[in-house]
Amino acid sequence: MATEKAQDTGGKNEELQLAVFDLNKTFYHKSSKEEFYKFILTKEPKRLSYIFEMAYFKLLNKLNQIRQTEFKENFFNYLDKLPPDKVEAYAIEFWKKEFPENFNQEIMSRLDSMKKDGVKIVCATGGLEVYVKPLFRLFEVDGMVGTRVKYTNKTYLVKGEACKGEEKLRRLNSLFNGKKYRILEAYSDKKEEMLEKAEKAFLVKKGNLQPME
Repeated sequence: MATEKAQDTGGKNEELQLAVFDLNKTFYHKSSKEEFYKFILTKEPKRLSYIFEMAYFKLLNKLNQIRQTEFKENFFNYLDKLPPDKVEAYAIEFWKKEFPENFNQEIMSRLDSMKKDGVKIVCATGGLEVYVKPLFRLFEVDGMVGTRVKYTNKTYLVKGEACKGEEKLRRLNSLFNGKKYRILEAYSDKKEEMLEKAEKAFLVKKGNLQPME
């Protein structure tokens, strides 16, 4: 699986064909940032103290009173003092518990079919790469872009911008080293730039795929 740079996929002028999917409430039925927190509590019960802080920043985000990058840095304070290798180990266990029962089987089937036709499968999510990446040991993709973080002074700080909106498209361009690509299909639970660029765009509502007009 590629993250920062995609594997060699042919000549410079070759146009890649992509299927791009969001993770939360799209490919994964739930919100991973909240479900992962619940899982962390089973391992580190004292982290329940973060719940009020998380609720505060979630409210600010809902009211559009905070930038996405700031929201990510503050909401995920529940990972403070957990180094990346520990977060990865927890994430491996978490995704094994969730996959495949809590994933959208229709999207999975469509992606598996497109894989056979040579379409590159990419996850573009706002979730932190540090805990999302282990999922793709269970479901193989050609690349993923998520919110990148660095572990500094025992907390996680966002590198660059949170992977939302137009940032997803910028990250896709970087992932494939500027090669031309077409998004054949895209899936998300809300309207966003990557859906507008797709030839076929699907909104996912309560697990059902609705073609976006």
